[in-house]
Amino acid sequence: MSQLGVRGVFEPVIGIEVHAQLKTESKLFCPCSTRFDASPNSNTCPICLGLPGALPVLNKKALEYGIKTGLAFNCQIAESSGFDRKNYFYPDLSKNYQITQDAFPIGTNGHIDVMSDGTMRRVRIKRVHLEEDAGKSVHEGGAITGAAFSLEDYNRAGVPLLEIVSEPDIRSPKEAYEYLLMLRRTLLYLGVSDCKMEEGSLRCDVNISIRPKGSDKFGTQVELKNLNSFRAVERSLEYEVQRQSQVVADGGEVVRETRHWDETSQVTVSMRRKERAEDYRYFPEPDLPRLSIKRAWVDEIEATLPELPWARRMRFIRDYELPEYDASLLTDTQELADYFEAAVREYGQAKTVSNWVMGELSRLMNATGIGIERVKVSPGDLAAMLTMIDKGTISGKIAKTVFEEMFAEGKSPETIVKEKGLVQIADEDELRRIVDRVIEENQEVADQVRAGKDRAVGFLVGQVMKLTKGRANPTMVNELLRQRLSD
Repeated sequence: MSQLGVRGVFEPVIGIEVHAQLKTESKLFCPCSTRFDASPNSNTCPICLGLPGALPVLNKKALEYGIKTGLAFNCQIAESSGFDRKNYFYPDLSKNYQITQDAFPIGTNGHIDVMSDGTMRRVRIKRVHLEEDAGKSVHEGGAITGAAFSLEDYNRAGVPLLEIVSEPDIRSPKEAYEYLLMLRRTLLYLGVSDCKMEEGSLRCDVNISIRPKGSDKFGTQVELKNLNSFRAVERSLEYEVQRQSQVVADGGEVVRETRHWDETSQVTVSMRRKERAEDYRYFPEPDLPRLSIKRAWVDEIEATLPELPWARRMRFIRDYELPEYDASLLTDTQELADYFEAAVREYGQAKTVSNWVMGELSRLMNATGIGIERVKVSPGDLAAMLTMIDKGTISGKIAKTVFEEMFAEGKSPETIVKEKGLVQIADEDELRRIVDRVIEENQEVADQVRAGKDRAVGFLVGQVMKLTKGRANPTMVNELLRQRLSD
């Protein structure tokens, strides 16, 4: 069967497990620092190393962040929760078990709404629970393949993680990408995680199976790992959907396994058979008591929730009449959305502000690597510059030059325009003299305009703008040229 035919027969069934490191000062069960850049094994103690006799004590702030996240994802918060031991052997797990929540998670039965290809989709959240992170293996040469030895850094061991597990409701690689974007935005709005994938503070594993379109049965599940970006998630799923579909179409069976995404070759590679829950021999953590979560405390936490990204996006579409694309980009972070709204309060025209924020501001931020929180252009100065365009003080073209200077120096638009002599030329007599000169120097083009070739006017306008270094009022120039050439 052709690849195109295979894609038309099967549909993917996708579930995602996200591990987010919580932004606490200390680890989940001990007072050790959670600093990312500390020297190897400097942030450790008998508790996070699992030495005999060391007893864990739960970090209350981590529990608060877990409840806060569960509420944001519309979960039911448990009145009673607790911890379990997940037993397995791996070099980065010094205790040979991980303290997690298996039987009694903090939150269950939630959901996230995502927009995929213009359609709103609801992805159910199965559970939200706390667990401790493992250490980090550092391989000689930077990669496990070909490494002569590996070293272990246990600074990360015991750092609080929040695991967010979706139901298998996702039906395309693109939808998986949008789901992860919305989840990340929500965590950032809540302030519970910095979500830096490059530092490992946000990681995800993906489970995927395929089934014939229209079927309600699940296929054999494959787990994908080594997904270092949301685009890697999307690309790995695209490959895996095609691979599994081809296996089944050729009469084979998909193997239940864990596969590694190879970013270089853009393929998934078999790692090992996939473990089942019973392989981990879960049992209740004997050193930690059961948790009783009071409703009054949950209500206090709920009262601190900010306006979340989905709600803010919908409000931007409704109140500012923005396209869905604009609203999505502008609500990517709370700081960017706040900046946009502050500028709109000063200037009034939301779409114009949106165009500048998504256009020139985003371009300069990307070019310099500066985040919105460090931008020198205040929302008020952006609004002032846009007002200067409306009043004809500067042209739209000159405004881009002014904005670049504002971005680099932090000066007001009025100061820059005055210092550099950028005020737009709107004096009709002065413009008429320049227009006459351009016509005289470009008689052939002028004759084309007189002969009805309207597009040739653009060349003449360009010549005027060149002579005035972009300061001429383009509307007036256009009118004067047409007037002169129709005489």
